[in-house]
Amino acid sequence: MSSTIAPQRGRAPQRWRRTIPGMIMATPAIVVFLAMFVIPMILACVLSFTNWTGYSLSFDFVGWENYAKAFRNPRSLAAAVFTGIIAVVGTVLCNVVGLAIAALISGPGRSNTILRTIFFYPYVISALIIGFLWSAMLAPQGAVNGLLTSVGLPDLPFLTDPSFAKASVIFTIVWSHFGFNMILFLAGIKSVPAEYYEAATVDGASRWQQFRAITVPLIAPVFTVNIVLTLVGLLKAYDVVLSLTDGGPAGSTQTIVYQILKDSFANSALGFGAAQSIVLLIVTAVIGLGVTLVRRRAEQKATD
Repeated sequence: MSSTIAPQRGRAPQRWRRTIPGMIMATPAIVVFLAMFVIPMILACVLSFTNWTGYSLSFDFVGWENYAKAFRNPRSLAAAVFTGIIAVVGTVLCNVVGLAIAALISGPGRSNTILRTIFFYPYVISALIIGFLWSAMLAPQGAVNGLLTSVGLPDLPFLTDPSFAKASVIFTIVWSHFGFNMILFLAGIKSVPAEYYEAATVDGASRWQQFRAITVPLIAPVFTVNIVLTLVGLLKAYDVVLSLTDGGPAGSTQTIVYQILKDSFANSALGFGAAQSIVLLIVTAVIGLGVTLVRRRAEQKATD
């Protein structure tokens, strides 16, 4: 019996010798994750039940009052509606434009390589810089209105009329984001075996028929990744709004993140801002999970 037990006892130290180095190497990442995500989330949950202003160590627990206020506050509801419009319209446009351009420039050649760089470049620029850039171009005396005036057309209130301002925000966000979608679609298109297109060409299929029957079904997973990432990212839209319109005119272009930061710091209501942040986190998680599940079913149908 001793001969059979001894090897078993020796396995545990060997397992620990293999596990400890991995745990040591993972420790910095775990510490960063706890410090940057878990602990702030716990603190935000606690603060969301208080009336803390951020300038005092004293605060009172107010229960669910902040959450109720978040759903009753007209400013928060208007910001949530505009954020939803940005997320839905922006996601559709980013993916449609990204897919169309990816399909057009997916072939080999130096010109296509240059076009890919040009179209992707706005995505790597800071959103704040992009907002300031388009703010200067769309201003009442900006370059775009100057161009319209030079050809005899009237000025347009891109940043001074609520409807035009909303459209300007969505346009700027799409312009700065679609390059990311384009790159992912390009990678998906490049992964489709060339033999499929060769067989379809022999059968007499047009390029549009090949795109619809071969390319789109085979890059269905890319659609899922693009839709989820774009939708979740646009629900947090803030930088472009801050530098392009600063939430104006008359608060018409305020997004939910813009409103949260305004309530938290400008209005000294960190407890209320924390409650709105928790609501946004839950809504984003639910939407992201729901879209992923729907897209998984679409992927299965496309490949069947």
